[in-house]
Amino acid sequence: MKLEKEKNNLSILKEAMNKSRTNTHGMLGILNSFENRLQKLESTIEPVYNETEMLRRRQENIEKTTVTLDNVLGYYHVAKEVENMIKEGPSSCGLDRYLAQMERLKQAMLYFESHNSKSLELLDVTRVFDDGTEVLCCEFRSLLSRHGRPVPPIMLLDLIGDEEIPSSDPDVPLEHFPEKIVDDLGQIAKWLDKKGNTDKKGNTAEFTKDYQTMRGAAMLKSLQVLREHLKSASASSGTSIQYIGQHSPAPTSKFSRSKETPVRKSKLKIALHLKKKAQTALLQSPFEQTSKGHRRQGSYNDSVENLDVEVEIYITQLSALLKLMQSEAQLMSCIIPDKNRRTVFDGIVQQSLDSVVSEGEMLATQAKKSINKHEFMSVLSIFPVVKHLRSIKPDFDYTLEGCSTPTRSKLASMLSTLGSTGAKALEDFIESIKNDPERASMPKDGTVHELTNRTIIFLEPLLDYSETAGAMLLMHGEQAAPSEAVDAKKSKMKFADYMTKVLSALGLNLSNKSETYNDPTLRPVFMLNNYNYILKSITRSGLLNLIHLCNKDVGQYYEDQIHEQKRLYSESWSKVLHYILEIDEPLSQQRLMMPDVKLKDKEKQNIKDKFSGFNKELEEIMKSQKGYAIPDQELREALKKDNKDFIIPRYKMFLEKYERVNFTKNLDKYIKYTAPAVGVIVDKFFDTSA
Repeated sequence: MKLEKEKNNLSILKEAMNKSRTNTHGMLGILNSFENRLQKLESTIEPVYNETEMLRRRQENIEKTTVTLDNVLGYYHVAKEVENMIKEGPSSCGLDRYLAQMERLKQAMLYFESHNSKSLELLDVTRVFDDGTEVLCCEFRSLLSRHGRPVPPIMLLDLIGDEEIPSSDPDVPLEHFPEKIVDDLGQIAKWLDKKGNTDKKGNTAEFTKDYQTMRGAAMLKSLQVLREHLKSASASSGTSIQYIGQHSPAPTSKFSRSKETPVRKSKLKIALHLKKKAQTALLQSPFEQTSKGHRRQGSYNDSVENLDVEVEIYITQLSALLKLMQSEAQLMSCIIPDKNRRTVFDGIVQQSLDSVVSEGEMLATQAKKSINKHEFMSVLSIFPVVKHLRSIKPDFDYTLEGCSTPTRSKLASMLSTLGSTGAKALEDFIESIKNDPERASMPKDGTVHELTNRTIIFLEPLLDYSETAGAMLLMHGEQAAPSEAVDAKKSKMKFADYMTKVLSALGLNLSNKSETYNDPTLRPVFMLNNYNYILKSITRSGLLNLIHLCNKDVGQYYEDQIHEQKRLYSESWSKVLHYILEIDEPLSQQRLMMPDVKLKDKEKQNIKDKFSGFNKELEEIMKSQKGYAIPDQELREALKKDNKDFIIPRYKMFLEKYERVNFTKNLDKYIKYTAPAVGVIVDKFFDTSA
């Protein structure tokens, strides 16, 4: 059964294979027939396709030829077609259309130059093209001239604001031209740069020169107008400059600030701090606040009041120049092609930079003259200038990056000149202290010497410029250091060392001067006044803290000197004490306490002599010390108290010893002063009106 089943299956499989073979042969026949038909169709269609492609190409060539012929024919007539429009300028048709017509002329020139360089048509097209290029150059100049104006000083001052150190903001919010004018100028400049290179008149280079000249003049004029405004403001308001804020009638059409930048009220205070410091020092000077009847003449009041307002204006100009340069660079990026920008910018800033540098060099020259005349207060004006310039110089360097080396080095050269001048002033100031004549204008009353006053008034304003002054000494002193090696810490240390040298020279000179007094009591009074004034001044101003960076013993040194001068001053009571301390022939206290004691005539006379001598010497010392001056009220009262504490207890003991002794019938003749009366006498010291 199983074998029969397998045979049956095998026969079915053979039958299926035969059918499949039959189907395969049928399909191969169909495919061969289809392939033959396709070959016949291809042989029929291919010639038709080739002929159609040839016809299409011929059609395209005909169309291109037609267009070319139309263009070529247009080249022959373009000069006449556009000549009137070209002569009338962009104002007649709009800049975009005008440039399109110039492009047509350009293409016509290229055609005739390539195919018929001697044709009359080329001459006509070239003539009209050159006229158009000249018109574009004139339009470029006209736009610059009509819309370019100096920046109003109010706008500049508002731009600077109340920042003492301007920042290098690349997006300076100042619009020199309306946006449309900037776009037109940029299109003209781009066209002249790219399309006008065959102009035989050289106008492609001329437009950059025009831009450079006119924008440079506008920048210079902006600075000049600002200077005139500041001068006018300072003249109308005394020695300080009043800066007008947002309520000023400033033009609003052309020179508008960015919409994102709110208008602020300007409170510019650059360079006023130095004057205020000097005036503060002067107000606290012993020549302006002194004891009754002791008012000195010849202080440095005039020098302080006459601190040059030009310095304030100059510092403002430096900030304004930086802002104008940054703004001009931003404007130029929208107009001048990139390849020409650095060269053009170099030319734009030349006049303004030269003007500011020239003024800075004039300040240095004036300072040198003041140094030669030993008018050192006038030299103080250099320090705020140098400090401000040092702070904004990195911004200048960034803005001038890519300009020529001479241009970039101008500010550095001026800064070096001002720095060396300041260093010389500082060094010569020490020499002037050392060489001040010993008998020069010595105060008869022993008050603070004018040299001390001048020294303090010179030093106190420098506290705010300690780093600047220290850097000057480091970079331009005897052992000059490169700027890279100078930092804030080293600068402060150097200036602290300088201050120590100044005070040392001053102390030595004052000591020598004190020896010129014939009155030995006036010597310690003189030194006491000067030491006290120096210590209080440098403590009040903060100079002492700076000096302690270099020498921590300076404050204690002055305290010790003040104590020593007080001790020396107390020796003025020696003649008075000679009598009440009974140095000669004292009488025993025990004997005087005995009842019914009887004194010999010699003993009575001895007591009379003691009281008479005391009265005489007390009156003499009052007479002489009324003429002494102690300008500092605190010191004056302290000395009076010391005198009372020193003499009254001793006199009281002396008085109590003898007032009950019968040594004279005329007691009032000898006992003229009670202990409180002696105190009243002491209160009259240091007061000529008492």
